[in-house]
Amino acid sequence: MANLKELKGRINSVKSTQKITKAKKMVAAAKLRKAQAAAEAARPYAERLEGVVASLASKVGGSDSAPKLLAGTGKSDTHLLVVLNSDRGLAGAFNSNIVKAARDKALELQAEGKKVLFYLIGRKGRPVIARLFAGQITELYETTGIRDIGFDQAHEVSAKVMEMYEAGVFDVAHLFYSKFRSALLQVATGQQLIPVPAPVDVPASGGAAVEYEPDEEAILADLLPRNITIQIFKGILENAASEQGASMTAMDNATRNAGDLINKLTIIYNRTRQAAITTELIEIIAGAEAL
Repeated sequence: MANLKELKGRINSVKSTQKITKAKKMVAAAKLRKAQAAAEAARPYAERLEGVVASLASKVGGSDSAPKLLAGTGKSDTHLLVVLNSDRGLAGAFNSNIVKAARDKALELQAEGKKVLFYLIGRKGRPVIARLFAGQITELYETTGIRDIGFDQAHEVSAKVMEMYEAGVFDVAHLFYSKFRSALLQVATGQQLIPVPAPVDVPASGGAAVEYEPDEEAILADLLPRNITIQIFKGILENAASEQGASMTAMDNATRNAGDLINKLTIIYNRTRQAAITTELIEIIAGAEAL
């Protein structure tokens, strides 16, 4: 009977866990709709801004008057990896995939003799990066007390990154986040932030003569910092949608697995109970025959 009691307790425990994972799945699904809408709404603006910056950059080219954010420092000895993670777990491989992409990039750069620094946003990636790259975390951005990280935080991060760039802390900056494809698919993504990558396949203007007032360099000097902020903001929104999609999928799998385990334990419980009843009947019959 002790085994039956243990099995029944185990079944009840798994049922309680299943209720929790089911509730978390529903919460993630509700949050996903809002996060996905925000991420999809931000993409056209971010992509269009990139296109405008690329078009202007193609005109400025290698001019001596080109802004530093476009021209670079003239070297690429030190790289800053800005890594976006969440503060919460229970989202499958969401955080670990971003950390893996950043880790692979860091190892690749170090193999080339480059110095690598990290700017970490969110708690989940810290232990792994701190263990693999001890002493290379130069900045930590706390998001624990922030309910919904958004544009204000993106602006703070970009301002700090540009301040470090102007101070000569690094030569090249990269951003790592998870691009949202669907609730089942999130892709760990890395993109270069600083200097702004050289434009590729910039659409032709169709022969139209375009005059800029002020000149291209002045416009770029204003647009480049804004573009960096917007790209970080886009990464934050993509991350938020990816986290909820990964969480919903992980909790759905956990709920299904709990259901399978409950079924298996119930079968074992019924068989054990039947065996106990049979054993008890045999003992009763044997006792009766002895009389």
